[in-house]
Amino acid sequence: MKDITSNSPSPPPPSFDPEAFAKNLSKAMESSGAALASFLKGRENTAAPNEPPSELTEVVRTFSVVANYWLSDQTRAAELQAKVGKGYLDLMEASAKRMKGESVEPIISPSPRDKRFQDPDWKSNQFFDFVMQAYLLGTQWANDLVKNADGLDPHTRKKAEFYVQQIGNALAPSNFVLTNPEVMRKTLTSSGENLVHGMKMLAEDIEGGSLRIRQSDPANMVVGEQMATTPGKVIYQNEIMQLIQYTPATEKVLRTPLLIVPPWINKFYILDLKPEKSLVKWAVDQGITVFLISWVNPDKSLGNKTFEDYMKFGPLAAMDAIERATGEMKVHTMGYCVGGTLLATTLAWLAEKRQVRVASATFLAAQVDFSHAGDLLVFVDENQVAALEREMKVTGVLEGSKMAMAFNMLRSNDLIWSYVVSNYLKGDAPKAFDLLHWNSDATRMPAANHSYYLRNCYLENRLSKGTMVIDNTALDLSKIKVPVYNLATREDHIAPAESVLYGSQFFGGPVKYVLAGSGHIAGVVNPPAAGKYQYWTHANGHQPSTLKEWLPGAQEHKGSWWVDWRAWLGNLDPEQVDAREPGGGVMPAIEDAPGSYVRVRA
Repeated sequence: MKDITSNSPSPPPPSFDPEAFAKNLSKAMESSGAALASFLKGRENTAAPNEPPSELTEVVRTFSVVANYWLSDQTRAAELQAKVGKGYLDLMEASAKRMKGESVEPIISPSPRDKRFQDPDWKSNQFFDFVMQAYLLGTQWANDLVKNADGLDPHTRKKAEFYVQQIGNALAPSNFVLTNPEVMRKTLTSSGENLVHGMKMLAEDIEGGSLRIRQSDPANMVVGEQMATTPGKVIYQNEIMQLIQYTPATEKVLRTPLLIVPPWINKFYILDLKPEKSLVKWAVDQGITVFLISWVNPDKSLGNKTFEDYMKFGPLAAMDAIERATGEMKVHTMGYCVGGTLLATTLAWLAEKRQVRVASATFLAAQVDFSHAGDLLVFVDENQVAALEREMKVTGVLEGSKMAMAFNMLRSNDLIWSYVVSNYLKGDAPKAFDLLHWNSDATRMPAANHSYYLRNCYLENRLSKGTMVIDNTALDLSKIKVPVYNLATREDHIAPAESVLYGSQFFGGPVKYVLAGSGHIAGVVNPPAAGKYQYWTHANGHQPSTLKEWLPGAQEHKGSWWVDWRAWLGNLDPEQVDAREPGGGVMPAIEDAPGSYVRVRA
């Protein structure tokens, strides 16, 4: 018989020091205790410290519906139990054969793209291989529970699938010291120093009762120094936003300036990261006078600011300031994500008021119709919105950490658990990365604004239906006649390409729908010099309402959509004037870009 000890976990390497390990383990437990104390203290300061989180209540409610389906029929439940039981029996049998030295095929294997199980020991070591396959069988069974539960309404099914995925991702053996071969090796070779470093980081990352997982080293990631460095001036501000005018880089510029409306869910510098990634800098270099809104990071005192306030004191106030600064009554506009939704709302309001202020509109991964909206729909129904409104009524705002966690959960293996393992188990501090630093630089949202947005857009889809009311004015997207450049990204899980395309039909003027490669961020922030990805256009301008109809006639172009957009803009309005320096005349500079609002951290 073959010596089965070769399949057991390897003995500690020679560098293992039991005494040092004991001391390090004690230090790690001390730090983990401090982390727990900080978390519990934060819970004491919440509005209802003894009540379970509303998210947990929603999970229980959803799983109860699924459980009722299976438990309502004994035959159905028995068949389900038999199926999962057979899978585990097959795994036990295969493991026994392997212990005898026989070669056996795995009962179940991870996806080749699953980064969690890339270490060779997951296959070569029988213990880790068994743990991995048992986990995969369990998650497969849990997913089948939801997939095969007939009679679930689409929203409940979507929530159940999401919750099963989140729980499955959280319980992966790769997330625990004793069942992750990489972590085990590092723990033994460092005599537990990795756990000391990791628990220290965990204690530092738990603040106010919530965990903010560090995804990037903040060193050398300072806004205004390494990011958001495009020169400019803040020429106007109110309590909701600062307006930045960027310094020209060419002697001549397009006569009509560009106003960028970024999302207030995140900070604007996603469009002005390092110079080589900056859409703002690139646009300035292309001879465009760029103005950009930098939203305030609101506190409780601004909790009553509404969606209407954001329109009036955001894009509309910016247009007034731009007219005073340049003498131009019309602007090109660009809106990103929810900034695009606000821009569309503003354009519909202007059309209803018969005010001609806009020459064109560019929407970047933005939705105006939410019937095909993305994974965020999981968090939106009457029960969840009402619970969130009760929380915001107390705090006045939605804390940025909550929204950031919601976005991270959409890709939890990449944006949560990989960092839990790397940071807190391996003890490796993350490296500096501008995009991930921005991702963790969360902003708060006023309660009144966020409630209106969730109800009128996600929950009731009023904007595309023509029943949305702003400033006592019913909005009709079909009255927007300006040319529209409508950009979607193919792998977007927040504003799906299908949803963006479907929304194109509601505008009343010419629409150019463009599909970019990659996702919600990388597909938009894709400088031409990088030579990455691709984009698709429709040569004949045909705009069917589904991607299945649109793609066959689309033409693929290598590289960045930025070049195509600049050509589109130039064809609309090629007239040029002398470059305009910010901060002169009737709009003196308040401070240098990127301004002070963007520096306020949540």
